[in-house]
Amino acid sequence: MSNLTRRSFLQGIGATAALGALAGCGGSGSGAGGASDTPMVVGYSNFNSKFSPFFAETAYDQDAQNLTQIALYPTTRLGEVVYKGIEGESYDYNGTSYTYTGPADIEVTENADGTVDYDITLRDDLKFSDGEPLTIDDYIFTLYTICDPTYDGSATLFSMPIEGMEEYRSGMDTLMNLLIAAGEDNTDFTNWDEETQKAFWPEFKDAFVQCILNYVVENGYNAEEDGIDAKMANWGYEVAADATNADVFDQMAGNYDSVAEMVATETAGSLDGVMEHYSDYQMGVETGKSATSIKGIQKTGDYSCRIHATQVDANLIYQLGTQITPLHYYGDSAQFDYDNDKFGFPKGDLSLARAKTTQPVGAGPYKFVKYENGVINYEANENYFKGAPATKFVQFREMSDDDKLNGLVTGTVDITDPSWSKDKAQAVADANGGELNGDVITTSTVDNLGYGYIGMNSHNVCVNSEPASDASKNLRKAIATVLAVYRDVAIDSYYGEAAEVINYPISNTSWAAPHATDPDYRVAFSVDVEGNEIYTSDMSADDKYAAALEAALGFFEAAGYTVEGGKLTAAPEGAKLEYEVMIPADGTGDHPAFMILKEASDAFAKIGFNLIVNDLSNSSDLWTKLEAKQGEIWCAAWGATIDPDMTQVYYSDVANGGKEPGGSNYMYQIEDEELDSLIVDARASTDQEYRKQVYKACLDIIIDWACEIPTYQRQNAIIFSTERVDIDTVTPDISTFYPWLSEIEGIKMK
Repeated sequence: MSNLTRRSFLQGIGATAALGALAGCGGSGSGAGGASDTPMVVGYSNFNSKFSPFFAETAYDQDAQNLTQIALYPTTRLGEVVYKGIEGESYDYNGTSYTYTGPADIEVTENADGTVDYDITLRDDLKFSDGEPLTIDDYIFTLYTICDPTYDGSATLFSMPIEGMEEYRSGMDTLMNLLIAAGEDNTDFTNWDEETQKAFWPEFKDAFVQCILNYVVENGYNAEEDGIDAKMANWGYEVAADATNADVFDQMAGNYDSVAEMVATETAGSLDGVMEHYSDYQMGVETGKSATSIKGIQKTGDYSCRIHATQVDANLIYQLGTQITPLHYYGDSAQFDYDNDKFGFPKGDLSLARAKTTQPVGAGPYKFVKYENGVINYEANENYFKGAPATKFVQFREMSDDDKLNGLVTGTVDITDPSWSKDKAQAVADANGGELNGDVITTSTVDNLGYGYIGMNSHNVCVNSEPASDASKNLRKAIATVLAVYRDVAIDSYYGEAAEVINYPISNTSWAAPHATDPDYRVAFSVDVEGNEIYTSDMSADDKYAAALEAALGFFEAAGYTVEGGKLTAAPEGAKLEYEVMIPADGTGDHPAFMILKEASDAFAKIGFNLIVNDLSNSSDLWTKLEAKQGEIWCAAWGATIDPDMTQVYYSDVANGGKEPGGSNYMYQIEDEELDSLIVDARASTDQEYRKQVYKACLDIIIDWACEIPTYQRQNAIIFSTERVDIDTVTPDISTFYPWLSEIEGIKMK
């Protein structure tokens, strides 16, 4: 199954720079003298070779550099922040008490005036792997790097309500952004000269399109030797076989109102490494007045600082949990002078950090030695604050997903993470003589931090161009009701016990997710247009399918469709008798939701409604349509983070004319003032019980809009060689928020 999208880089909901859990709990390693020389070999998917705590794009590169870093604090197995890391705090999980330690203590004070102070105190004995001491200057340097106006990595601390943040980031933008906004025909050379502009566009056009071509090749849609026409066809464009990259760029731009809009929409990832002078064009250009420091980042001692926020924002504590990077390596110690507003680099110039993407350095349990021939080699960090790891050498070895399980059985790797499915689970059981845990393989499964769904664009599946009307919601509920009833059989067929059907648009891993035991819990789309339950406990599967179709007719009729003899004969204004659903199933039906669509399509045909199933061999086609707001119905999956902030996906700012919609709400185009208000309320409180109630109200509104049918919560698996890994030393009670890497320093080889 293909899960590829144009956003192959990390873009989880409210993603932080790196909440690396490597500063976890558990016993220290055996020390430098007792460490095993037998390397621990871990099977990984391919790396993108950007091993930077600031700029890593893929999850695999993130893991690779995480091993060399420590975050400000660890999180527990339930995703809770450990505020007292220096002495450690104990938390219960599955009946066992675990003590978690980390680099810092954090005290949060909500002030009477609505502001919030985060007082951070570091241990005073921390060292980086090269022996240099770790102080609060390193943390402050890290914060200023990810808050710089030119920063373009995955961290979003700059969006938080830290005092003075807006004043610091205003009045500056990157040269590249300004050139793109001005356009190729610009004649205003206030901020750059004509020569710079002329040099930029040929290089930018070539690199931008080359990035797309590289993406197509890397994701297997075409052989590398195929021409530009074949490759661009897999990006949704017909181009001439002899077209240059610049020709293709100009052709693509012709479909948009501006080059800036095209660039924002058609991106295939970072141009870093593709565009020769990328770093030069990422330099900041002053466009107005701005502050020289962030007022709310306040150094209070050699090992302490205070972060002053202007208001409560529940997500801020997670954003502060970034890794603590070495100023002397990623910046310049000579350029750090807190009292004179110097923070390790010139504002707007991250060239020092950008240059250090191949050899990460930090204070984590392992030192990065080299990456060659698809293998990353690590050596134990004797300066790790918990003691040198028990296993001296670690290798992260690239391999295809199909080879991971076999590689563990044959001894190529000791630990790996195959995509988990019914077939993989059976193969593991077969290797063990019938069980998932045995003499050959030990298996750990946890819920994936995310979930699968079927989405609808409210503007494209509506009545009379009124997406928020009852008629439009009833149209979408008619479709959703039939899709929802086939979820059980489809997910069981594809995943077996490796996934379960969910009924709310939120990952089951979240503390805010409703549970079946909650008094107001309801199966998604299980009531008819009158609000009555569609199903009874004694119904067979076929009875449920028939009942769902009957209920759908009721919704269609309420939406304004003409129903005669149990069939639809006419659609109301603005609606249709057929809609297309896109599913990235490789053109072969290889997707957990494919059976849902096929069964629903067959059922709809009985009542005169045509659900067209478009099985895409290239998932980029899906994102092209969604970004152009042309998609009707589609299948995809959301990634998530520890805090279930809904701003990015569902917020529309409809009260202000939708001027600041959530980053991904262009897909659903939900515009609901009550939903917006609830999302803001949830972020403005740290009371988890209150927030859970508010988020439940949000989820009910999203279900009422019927723009998202929650489908499945799948599991991830980590498998260990029972024969070569000392299983008793593996991280106990691995969870979604506490992976096996959290205590890698204690794992021993036999």
